[in-house]
This record gives sequence, structure tokens and C-alpha cells, in this order.
Amino acid sequence: MVGRLLRNELLSAYTTWGVGGVADQLYLPVTINDLARFMRALHPREPLLWIGRGSNLLVRSGGVRGTVVALTTGVGGIEQLTGGAVRAEAGASLSLLASFFRRTGAVGLDFLAGIPGSVGGGLAMNAGAFGGEIWDLVTEVEVMNRRGDIIHRSVDEYQIGYRSVRRRQAEGGDEWFVAATFNGRGGEAAAGSGAGRLQQLQQRNSSQPMALHSCGSVFRNPDGDFAGRLIEESGLKGYCIGAACVSGKHANFITHGGDATAAEIEALIDHVANAVEESHGVRLQREVRIVGEAVREDG
Repeated sequence: MVGRLLRNELLSAYTTWGVGGVADQLYLPVTINDLARFMRALHPREPLLWIGRGSNLLVRSGGVRGTVVALTTGVGGIEQLTGGAVRAEAGASLSLLASFFRRTGAVGLDFLAGIPGSVGGGLAMNAGAFGGEIWDLVTEVEVMNRRGDIIHRSVDEYQIGYRSVRRRQAEGGDEWFVAATFNGRGGEAAAGSGAGRLQQLQQRNSSQPMALHSCGSVFRNPDGDFAGRLIEESGLKGYCIGAACVSGKHANFITHGGDATAAEIEALIDHVANAVEESHGVRLQREVRIVGEAVREDG
């Protein structure tokens, strides 16, 4: 099977914020082997950006030069291995992985339910919620380099921190996560896992603006504090630049109803960071990644 190569593709359809310009070319792989074939054929100096489900990503309106690989329609398999471990490919949604764990009697990933990201993105940023982090259950990862080689790496090869993952020995060039194996932690009651998952979904729906375009949390929590608290105490809940607004439901979310521009969202991110630093002396660090070229959006 061969994936699709699209020219001048609008990237707004591939992000949860729903904004962004075009990519020179966008590749939608259907399998890991198909993706490896594509990588081998790509010029070694071609600018390259991998994205998952487009959460925690802001694409500027000038678009992205070079090639974007989007793991949105393929590379998303999940399977239970011998002994109860679970292997998930990078394009699988985190919510789907949490549901698979529950259905198979494995536990430990309920906190991923409702996070609008992919396994690959979750691995890259050590996604977490409700006190849990995805790397807590990882036993092995599979990565791909620019030559299309697939390499198995152990957890010990990475330095894992809060919303941070780095390979300890980074020689050899760029690598991207294509799959991971998780410890299923079998033996605990699946019913309890399901109850925990339902409770966490209900808590998300009540405290976060799930019905609007957003990227999830915009800023990392500083040590010993919460970004949302600092933003709210700076009087920024409901503050808007154009159609982009700080959520009145959760201050660490920037939302819009479908008509904001990337420039408005980025300007609001910068305004919030500056206002919190002025009010509290804390410089918030972005959790969201900003890519692409900026253009004037006022005509």
C-alpha cells in the first residue's frame, strides 16, 4: 500500500486549532513500511516536519516550506502482545489507546482519555494529566531516521522530564517515534479502570472548553504552580485578540469558534506570557509548538 502525496495542501485541516497556511507538499502514509519507503526517497536536505493529530501545534498562515508528514490517516494500529503488553503506532489517538487498555483489561493509561493528541506526539512531549505521564508505562519505542531505518530503543536511552523527552546520546541525526510498547500492568480490576476513565472524562468536560477549537494547554505549569491559575489571577480570563480568546472555562486554553487567524492566536499567546510575567514575575513556557512562516493577515 502506498500513501498520498499532496501538493500545496492547506494545513488548517490537520490541526485542532484549525488554522494555518499551506505545506509545499504533505505526505499521508498508510503503514510504517510505506513511510520508510517515502523517507528513503526524500532528498536528505529536504526541510521536513512530522505532525500527529495537530494538537499542541500552531501553524502560521504563511505555511510550511518543504515536506510535512502527517500521521492522521495511517500508522495508527494498536495490538496486544504476548504477556499483556500493548504496542501502539504513532498515529493512534491517545484516547483510543486509553480505551484499548480498558477493553483488554490493562490499566494505567486512563489519564490519556480525552487528550486530543496522538501516540507519537504524546511520546515526544511526555503527555500527561491527573498525575500520570505516558512514559511511566513505556517499555520500548520504535523510531525512524531520515534514511527510513527503523530502530528499537529502550527507555533508558532517553531523559524523561515534565513535558520533555530527549535522547541521551543524540548523535546520528533526527529521529521520529513511529511506535511504542507499553506495560499493560495486568491483574488489576478493569472495572475500576473504566470508572476512573469515566470520571476523568467528566472532569475534562466540566473544566475544559471541549466544544471550541483549541490546542489543549498552551503553557507548561511552572514548578509548584499552575499556568491556568497565574493567567486567571492576571485578569486574562475571557481576554481576546480578534477572534482568539483566553477561555472563560480554563485560563490555560486559547479558543475560537472557527474564525480566528494564526496571527491572532500567536499575538494572544505572547500577550498572556508578557502579562503574567508583569503581574507575577514568572515567565510562562509554551507547551504549544509554533511552526511555519508568518504573513500579514490584515490585508
